[in-house]
Amino acid sequence: MTKYKFGKLPPKNDYRTLRFKKYLRADLAPPPASDDALQRIYANLKVNESDLSTLFPMDCNNVLGDCTCAGLAHADTVFNGLIGKQNIMAASDVKDLYSKLGGQGDSGLAMLDVLNYWQNNIVSGDEVLAFVKINDPKNHELIEQAIYLFGCVYLGFQCQQDVQNLQKPWTPGPLTNDGHCVVAVAYDQNGVTVLTWGQKQEGTWGWWDECVDEAYVLLPPEARDPNFAPGFDFQQLEDDLNNL
Repeated sequence: MTKYKFGKLPPKNDYRTLRFKKYLRADLAPPPASDDALQRIYANLKVNESDLSTLFPMDCNNVLGDCTCAGLAHADTVFNGLIGKQNIMAASDVKDLYSKLGGQGDSGLAMLDVLNYWQNNIVSGDEVLAFVKINDPKNHELIEQAIYLFGCVYLGFQCQQDVQNLQKPWTPGPLTNDGHCVVAVAYDQNGVTVLTWGQKQEGTWGWWDECVDEAYVLLPPEARDPNFAPGFDFQQLEDDLNNL
């Protein structure tokens, strides 16, 4: 079995981090029973499933513990793909970002540090306006709503022993001392689909509830357009950011 790297440090908390749930308007309809942002991206870019590893490559996560930066790169590709643009961060840029933020070898990084950096700096030509935390990751409806509205959830989890077995859906199991960061891009009644190690991987909701310990929604500049994520109160978010 191929050996991959991890690289997510234990969660950091900051009381100033805004909460996703606050900005969902009361008239927002429940998310559909299933959604797959990859299908929207494939259609927009006129590509198909065979292009997955090109759009969402390994990004050095087989030799470095840079999953938090690889996840950021994948989220950026998702945002661009949703508006019909193909932007794939170079692996060298992912590696350089990891190094710039203090990552060395398998040392890893905290997701919150990576997010704070991206919110304040342009990375590979792109920016993120803000990020919000899903404070209760076990609230599956919030996870589904985030994927449906924004295409992905940037999440971290504590690894189970068979995490590198990508031949079957992840299920709960004995936990290790490793943390990993991925992006979830699809869901249905059985669980979620995430992007990791140049592949897509399914995980059951039981796995999610057992292992996921932090989840964020990233807001690209396109979120200012009320048609990008109808039902999300971006104006209130901007007001709150200005008051921080």
